[in-house]
Amino acid sequence: MSLVNQVRNAGVVGAGGGGFPAHVKLAAKADTIIANGAECEPLLHKDAAVLEHRAKDVVRGILLCADALGAGDVVIAIKAKKKAAVAAATAACEGTRARVHLLGDYYPAGDEYDLVHSVTGRLIPPAGIPLNVGVVVMNVESLANVAAAADGKPVTRKIITIAGAVANPASFEVPIGISLRECIAAAGGATVPNPVLALGGMMMGETITDLDRPVTKTTAGAIVLPADHPVVMRKLKPATQMAAIGKSACDQCRYCTEFCPRYLLGYAVEPHQVMRSLGFTATGAERFSEWAALCCSCGLCTLYACPEMLYPKEACDDSKAVLRQMNWKWTGPKEVEAHPMHDGRRVPIKNLMRRLEIDAYDHHAPLAAAPLSTTRAVLPLKQHAGAPAIASVKPGQRVAAGEVLAAPAPDALGALIHAPFAASVESVEPTRIILTAI
Repeated sequence: MSLVNQVRNAGVVGAGGGGFPAHVKLAAKADTIIANGAECEPLLHKDAAVLEHRAKDVVRGILLCADALGAGDVVIAIKAKKKAAVAAATAACEGTRARVHLLGDYYPAGDEYDLVHSVTGRLIPPAGIPLNVGVVVMNVESLANVAAAADGKPVTRKIITIAGAVANPASFEVPIGISLRECIAAAGGATVPNPVLALGGMMMGETITDLDRPVTKTTAGAIVLPADHPVVMRKLKPATQMAAIGKSACDQCRYCTEFCPRYLLGYAVEPHQVMRSLGFTATGAERFSEWAALCCSCGLCTLYACPEMLYPKEACDDSKAVLRQMNWKWTGPKEVEAHPMHDGRRVPIKNLMRRLEIDAYDHHAPLAAAPLSTTRAVLPLKQHAGAPAIASVKPGQRVAAGEVLAAPAPDALGALIHAPFAASVESVEPTRIILTAI
């Protein structure tokens, strides 16, 4: 069986948060493959944990992918500060054609556009993907899952970090479908009342109050914060208030643009111009929305650059939604050139943590010795990019560990979902399957 089919059958998707089905990437051809181990979200350590404990699997996975893609350059990109991960990856690469590429400790080092440029010097075309310049990028955990898929093992477990206001920050191997509440309890419990979670990270993650949210294939981790934390209160502000504040207070200082990672790579992203459109009442807003089209939603403009604590990232998100409704396609310049200040304006993680007021939570979160278990799993049918999977089981049915529970429709972009343990199907709902262990 081909690697593409093995990966499809195992339900491997982008484990860093994107969730793109891996078998689709592996059906292409590229000269370079990069393992993304940058992990630039502050306080998250799950990719470092994967490399420290499963480096041989990551290297095996990337070499399998390189063979499928026809890639001659095989690179594992890691921040130099992750010394244990670097040492493990370097040792695993010995005797193979894979190599380790060291990255600086800045945000967002893991953005595909920035990563491809850092490793290869190539600039992805505007609105393009790494494949447009002969590169495929995959998360390090995804590559470990590719190695498992080659052995016939489906994706049923995840490595996540629980950090922030908990007694014992740690990373855990958990069954997909376990609740975040159980994971937080394993980290010693929250140390603040009424905790709020930055799910997936402070910068690009979702801010939620539901501790019973299940872990999915794309969950990188959760940062526990008090409800009155400044970033939490900012992120939970209603969108109408965000826009009204921006309309009244933005003085067009350009800091949001001057610190934008995509702007500094040469792309036509200018959040300060998008902010102007908040004051438009008649025509022209859609024209200024085009300055948001290539935004990667990294959040630096809102959470780091703006001296007035306004919301340019959210304005860009709204503008991109407008462009999608218009079915707008990029018609601007196809050639880009990095800004002369590109390297000098990179934002160090230490500075970012101080700005986010989370430097007090900057603790190592090592991988726990024992994997977590649960007796109940909630499995969303959409844990990947594309269309939700369609359930193939019924309530009351018994399923074995690793059995297929749901699959994408024929010709639809999606991924299979498997049972994380032997269980009885408690219920099948329009958006999820619930299992009870047997």
